[in-house]
Amino acid sequence: MSVFRTQPRRGRSATRRAWAGGLTAAGTLAVTLALVPGTATAAPAAAAPAPQAAAVSYPNNLNGWILESLDVMRLNGIPGTYEGLHRNILRESSGNPLAINNWDINAINGTPSKGLLQVIDPTFRAYWVPGTPNDPFHPVANIVAAANYAADRYGSIDNVFGPY
Repeated sequence: MSVFRTQPRRGRSATRRAWAGGLTAAGTLAVTLALVPGTATAAPAAAAPAPQAAAVSYPNNLNGWILESLDVMRLNGIPGTYEGLHRNILRESSGNPLAINNWDINAINGTPSKGLLQVIDPTFRAYWVPGTPNDPFHPVANIVAAANYAADRYGSIDNVFGPY
């Protein structure tokens, strides 16, 4: 919002305009311009904090975990699509974030596959993405670590069509 005022000056027939305003309510920097005979200066007002994006809320279900994972993946340059993640999750765990495989060769060797995308602990540790919980059973951490591994090994989780 800006406010224009026309003020008569002593000894002058002309008028000058003084501008004051800004969108301080919206969080932008406001500037005040003071016109003094013979000088014109602009001094920035105290810097307001930058506007913050609204916090994104994800549902606590498979759809929400995939959507949140895709956002984390995007921020970290990890390729993958909703379809590729969803397809692999359904095949690996049927969407159960607490799934654990106690019968395959990994389990026999003492490192069972865990979580939505059935990641073994050494792979989770190697491909875990900071900013996600350091827990292979956490849905988003599991998805992002598995997608990070698949990107490194296969180019993308989208290229995985069977156990990996």
